[in-house]
Amino acid sequence: MPDFRELLADGRPHLFDGAMGTMLYAKGVYINRCYDELCISQPELVADVHRAYVKAGAEVLETNTYGANRVKLARHGLEDRTAEINACAARLARKAAGDHVCVAGAMGPLGMRIEPFGPTSQEEARSIFREQATGLAEGGVDLFVLETFVDVEEIHQALLAIQEVSGLPIVAHMTVREDGRTAYGTEASILAERLSAMGVDVVGLNCSVGPSAMLAATDAMLAATDRPLIMQPNAGLPRDVDGRTIYMASPEYMATYTARLIRKGVRFVGGCCGTTPEHIARMAGALRMLAPSQAPRVSVHAPEADGRAVEPVPLAERSQWGRKLAAGEFLTTVEIVPPRGVNPEAMLEGVRLLKEAGVDGVNVPDGPRAQSRMGALATAILIQQRIGLEAVVHYSCRDRNLLGMLSDLLGAQALGLRNMLFVTGDPPKMGPYPDATAVFDIDAIGLTNLAARLNRGLDPGGNVLGDATSFVLGVGVNPGAEDLEHELRRFYWKVEAGAEYAITQPVFDLRQLESFVERIEREGIRIPIIAGIWPLVSARNAEFLANEVPGVVVPPEILDRMRRASDIGKEAGVEEGLRIAQEMLRDALPIIQGVQVSAPFGRVPLALEVFDAIPA
Repeated sequence: MPDFRELLADGRPHLFDGAMGTMLYAKGVYINRCYDELCISQPELVADVHRAYVKAGAEVLETNTYGANRVKLARHGLEDRTAEINACAARLARKAAGDHVCVAGAMGPLGMRIEPFGPTSQEEARSIFREQATGLAEGGVDLFVLETFVDVEEIHQALLAIQEVSGLPIVAHMTVREDGRTAYGTEASILAERLSAMGVDVVGLNCSVGPSAMLAATDAMLAATDRPLIMQPNAGLPRDVDGRTIYMASPEYMATYTARLIRKGVRFVGGCCGTTPEHIARMAGALRMLAPSQAPRVSVHAPEADGRAVEPVPLAERSQWGRKLAAGEFLTTVEIVPPRGVNPEAMLEGVRLLKEAGVDGVNVPDGPRAQSRMGALATAILIQQRIGLEAVVHYSCRDRNLLGMLSDLLGAQALGLRNMLFVTGDPPKMGPYPDATAVFDIDAIGLTNLAARLNRGLDPGGNVLGDATSFVLGVGVNPGAEDLEHELRRFYWKVEAGAEYAITQPVFDLRQLESFVERIEREGIRIPIIAGIWPLVSARNAEFLANEVPGVVVPPEILDRMRRASDIGKEAGVEEGLRIAQEMLRDALPIIQGVQVSAPFGRVPLALEVFDAIPA
């Protein structure tokens, strides 16, 4: 049996194979099929590709298992066949490889974000990777290849999973953009050092870019690691030609860059998307003409993910809102929705009333119920610059990807916004544009993690920003959630991510709020809780909140009170709604550190009357 460790030790350049998906697609397999499952249903089709790469001169074959983890297989209803598919793929490649070609168990990312930027825990991710690695090991692979990862933490969990089931060598690839950084902004040199520190045997890059971009990253990576380097580029950047995605780099072009990579000191080469056995054959020819160069090694030290983080600005120094939070003082705020159009004057007039009344801040929701309104960031800037009252900005994950959120937060810091409330956001189907596309790249937990890193001077990739941000980090919570255990778990994760206060959904049942506070205190968690209070204005308003606003629970007894009052008249309904809001606030005072009062239909004076329940 071949031993990949011999290739590691001999000091010569060696060749991996090329793309599997490109070849299967060329053989007529549509992209809506599960390519990994073909190892079982059409094994000869996959074996033909393997044999073609062996004939072309590949010394390492990768199994057809890039997406063969439970998460991705579930999209095809195949999650229960994870072990079977991986073991079968390994045996299929082993048979095609013969006695002199190594077989690498290929493992790709899960296709979902893990903590700290996603809801999947590191332990759960590691368990999923472990299941796939076990199947590949049972099928007889000679090494493992982790490929096309963008998140260093995710590839770390995959590495740990492999190490739990096997002592075989591990090759670890990350993928970068044309600028030599991952989607998280991590530089290639830092990737090389971090992967080396994790204990992988070979580090490198694959996919996303062509050979030119990988060559540009080579020197920095070689200087940052003492591990052998591997580069598996695409056959150039994809081009759309008559509706088809075509990779334009010719076999001759790939062979030319193979020679350049080896002369730089790269030990292992191969191909990714767009490469074929013809590309690999030309690359094999280039390798036969070369001897490995002895590239100079310069010792450099990239920062660990948190190695150069700074201490966050003390909470009391970030804003007046933060000062009162830190001091344990009671906070008052009113929620005013942004204007529907471009004229903010009516809204700003309401904010002036709030400032005159002495409230601590104005809450600015971000497209609540997926309504189309002026952006929360722009609205908050207008409020602070023109009225001089601090804003608490609700910031939703619905409309922006991770990079867009990073850009917005950096801009918010520069423009003087400090007080944030991170929410996942309501889906577009709730609003007037149900066909609009939601992003939800990360949720409120991931966004809190992102902002907490920014407060320590680090971007999502762990790169040092220079100056740290100074946000006061808030999150939403719903004490009346139908699945309270799920809500509590998510709340604990938000606190662990860095949340410094929480604002609840409107409270109409004090028992729910008391139970929630009791539960979190029992867990040793006591960040300031700011209760949401909504002064109802009519029975119809109460029924709407109870039936059409997610997360709001209006008990039957409150509905009955509003119906009886509204039967008397409009003003009686408003007075009863105000009375209920004041009762809720007065009874909640012992267990909260603040109140956010909503101004229904922009009625700021009504919202201000709720504060009369606070003792002087």
